[in-house]
Amino acid sequence: MHLENGIVLNVETEDEGKRLDIYLSDHIKDYSRNSIKKLINDENIKVNNFFVKASYKVKPKDNVEIIFPTTTEIAIEPQNIPLDIVYEDDDIIVINKPKGMVVHPAPGNYRDTLVNALLYYTPSLSQINGSLRPGIVHRIDKDTSGLLVVAKTDTAHIKLAQELKEHNITRKYRALTEGVIKEDCGRIDEPIGRHPIDRKRMAVVSKNGKRAITHYKVLERFDKNTLIEAKLETGRTHQIRVHMEHIGHPIVGDPVYGYRKQKFNLKGQLLHAKELSFLHPITNVPLKFKCNLPEDFLKIINILRVK
Repeated sequence: MHLENGIVLNVETEDEGKRLDIYLSDHIKDYSRNSIKKLINDENIKVNNFFVKASYKVKPKDNVEIIFPTTTEIAIEPQNIPLDIVYEDDDIIVINKPKGMVVHPAPGNYRDTLVNALLYYTPSLSQINGSLRPGIVHRIDKDTSGLLVVAKTDTAHIKLAQELKEHNITRKYRALTEGVIKEDCGRIDEPIGRHPIDRKRMAVVSKNGKRAITHYKVLERFDKNTLIEAKLETGRTHQIRVHMEHIGHPIVGDPVYGYRKQKFNLKGQLLHAKELSFLHPITNVPLKFKCNLPEDFLKIINILRVK
């Protein structure tokens, strides 16, 4: 639920027992744990209409109300950044995001994002997620390229968000992994949460994680690598990257979850959101989009094929 200058979260069973600050850092991606503690200490957060400490252990059905101080509102500057628009109508835009572009502004990074480019391109973007994330229904990582859908109206945004929640949006990726995967296909069903030590990383965790399911299919095997198709059933932060590392086949070029010594001079992981399918939020017409692999990805594939 969204307020005029905040949000309300309802604690689910899988989050039971988490400290309030940890719970919120898991659910509010743009705020660090220290920033969240400040919000708590400044009495900008209530649980069941009461102010509590950061150490409060959340319980299922707790009502957590977060008010973001208006003084933190920053006017996001429209920037003339080229966009690769795959499809557009009065309700949605489908974009092929390049590697290296952050999807939306966040503290410390208010320029050169997809949102900056969108604001220059069109004034028509949904306001469901506030001024920092207009139109943004779902995200892909900075160094992951590929397709994502943007909502131009609040009605379209709400319906797309519901489709996403009900796993009715199909997202298929291409990834080049380290090592040779023996199985032709597989299903990874492992919970993902914040790394217990390094809070900037995600990890497969035994507690305080959310269920995450990734399906993968081998497309091509090389001497020491595998090209796969990965299909998301859920949409956790860094899900494919974390799951592939977990099974011993991290994605080539991944600076966080990949090998320390990389054999290719890459800037970021070879992970590309190649296919996106969903029902149009207004007309209910089935839509399916595909885009080609970016040049750096194709270059490495071609190198591996001639070895």
